[in-house]
Amino acid sequence: MGNARLRSIHVHPVKAFRSLSLREVVMEPWGPAGDRRWMLIDDGGKVVTQRKQPRLALAAAELLPGGGVRLSAPGMEPLTVPVPRGAVTVPAQLFRDKVESLPADDAAAHDWCSAFLGAEVRLVHLDDPATRRPVDPRYALPGETVTFADGFPLLLTTTASLDALNSLIAGGPHAADGPLPMNRFRPNLVVSGTEPWAEDGWSRVAVGEVVLRVAKACGRCVVTTTDQATAGRGAEPLHTLGRHRRVDGKLVFGQNLVPAGRGTVRVGDPVRILD
Repeated sequence: MGNARLRSIHVHPVKAFRSLSLREVVMEPWGPAGDRRWMLIDDGGKVVTQRKQPRLALAAAELLPGGGVRLSAPGMEPLTVPVPRGAVTVPAQLFRDKVESLPADDAAAHDWCSAFLGAEVRLVHLDDPATRRPVDPRYALPGETVTFADGFPLLLTTTASLDALNSLIAGGPHAADGPLPMNRFRPNLVVSGTEPWAEDGWSRVAVGEVVLRVAKACGRCVVTTTDQATAGRGAEPLHTLGRHRRVDGKLVFGQNLVPAGRGTVRVGDPVRILD
């Protein structure tokens, strides 16, 4: 494990939009700075993701100083959206959680996203990640919070496990679906230099100067079958995960983590297994 390194860093400024690769990122208690502080909700207030709207994979968001975003997508003029100035929140239903969030100030932001998807949606911002949404208490320590991520502050995957999974896919009935790139799994941190599936046994890791607590393995959904470059869907990796990586009824790949403190992580940082 002495050769384990941080291979890449990814954030998702708008939940369900394509990932943004960075060379370094500040790790905050609720996850990487700028990760999933924005998301879309439908006219009933429910989160909109690639689960039902795979076309979101084609939309991109660039982080701007101060927390705003610049949206871009095929066939759309780019649009800059600043952090909302208002104080009136709206409830957003994010799976089992109801999270108070601030709608974008400019109606153009809602119109832009609705036009791209062909469905009525609103763009909302998480103004206070320190208080708005606790981590699932079954897996959390007191006071831990999370942004608009599915459930935990960050997701870690390893290149060795992806290689192992792709080998299994290559020997299966849907070999033509592979090999899959890592962006199918939408991780924040990708680690190289480990054994396949080594992350299953980790409890605490240090990435550079930041210590991270492993909360639980990540159960995977239909989003992993979505080609992040075309928005098309196939059978993998869920077919192969179902045969080889089923744990407690979930199809697992990668680990959900919670930062134990603040600090900056950089591509190339050593990764140390503490427990």
